[in-house]
Amino acid sequence: MERIDGTIRRLSQSPSFRQRYDDMKIEVLQNPEVIAFLEENRNQLTDDMIEKNMMKLYEYASQTKNCSNCSSLEKCCNMMPGYEPEIVIERETIGLYYRPCPTKVIHDERRNTERLINSIYVPKEILKASFAEFSLNSPGRIDAFEYAEKFASSYEPGKGMQKGLYLHGSFGVGKSYLLGAIANQLAEKEISTLIVYVPEFLREMKQSLGDQTLNEKLEAVKSAKILMLDDIGAEAMSSWTRDEILGSILQFRMHEQLPTFFSSNFDLDGLEHHLTYSQRGEEEKMKAARIMERIKYLAAPVRLDGPNRRHA
Repeated sequence: MERIDGTIRRLSQSPSFRQRYDDMKIEVLQNPEVIAFLEENRNQLTDDMIEKNMMKLYEYASQTKNCSNCSSLEKCCNMMPGYEPEIVIERETIGLYYRPCPTKVIHDERRNTERLINSIYVPKEILKASFAEFSLNSPGRIDAFEYAEKFASSYEPGKGMQKGLYLHGSFGVGKSYLLGAIANQLAEKEISTLIVYVPEFLREMKQSLGDQTLNEKLEAVKSAKILMLDDIGAEAMSSWTRDEILGSILQFRMHEQLPTFFSSNFDLDGLEHHLTYSQRGEEEKMKAARIMERIKYLAAPVRLDGPNRRHA
C-alpha cells in the first residue's frame, strides 16, 4: 500500500491538481477578510508562511463570520454548526481556531437559563414578534413603538442608564408582543434578553425554597442583561414575594443600571394598590411605595390601547 505522503506528493504533481490549487489560491488571496488579515499582520508574515498555511486560509475564507449567511443556528452553513473560524499569528505560523458564533452564544445563554428557570415561557407568537407587524392605530401605540424602536436600535451595554418601558393596558392589546419585538431586535445585535412570566416565576420561587435552588435562580434573573417582567400584577402577591423576590431583583437592577421592562394590566397607581395588600389582607403602603419607586426609576410608563387581538 502506498504511503500517504507518497500519495500526496504524486497528486501534487498532477497538472489538474496544480490547476485547482492555483485557482483556489487566487480565490483565497482575493477574499476581503483574508486581505484584511494579511494587511494587519504584514510585518509578521512571510511568503513562505502564507504558502504553507494556504489551506488554513482557504478554510477560514470559505466559512461565514458573525452569522452573516446563516438564518438560524439550525441552518448554520459552517463546518462546525454554531462555530466560526478565527485566524491568528502564533510562533511564526498561522493558527486557525473555532469559537462560538454570536447566535450560539445567545442560544446557549437562553438554554442555560431555561434549564434553571421553568417560568421563562414565551408563546410562539412572541418568538416571531417584529416591529413591522406592530399596529400603530393610536397615539399610545405610536409612543410605545417609537420608544421601543429607539431603545432597540441605540442600546449599547455599559453605556450608562437607559430606561425600559412599563407597558400597561387591557388584555390582548399587544404588550407582550411589543416586548418580544424588542427582544428579537436586540438579538440581531447579539444582545440577549430574558423574558419572565411573573405569576409563574413567583410560584416557582416559592417552590425553590425546598430544593435549595432559590438563590441561583434569583441571581440569574437579577443579573440578566435585559430583563422583561411580563404580566406583573397578575400574581397573588405575598409580602415575601414582593419584598424578598421582586424587591431584591429591582434593587439590584436599579443599583447596576440594568435595563428592565414591564407589562401589566394595571397602570402605576393600580399596581401600587395591588402591591399594598398581601394575600393575608395586610395593608403595607410603605413597602408597596418602595417597590413602585424602583419601577419608576427603571421604566417609563406608556399606555397601550386598541382591540383585544386574541379575540380578533
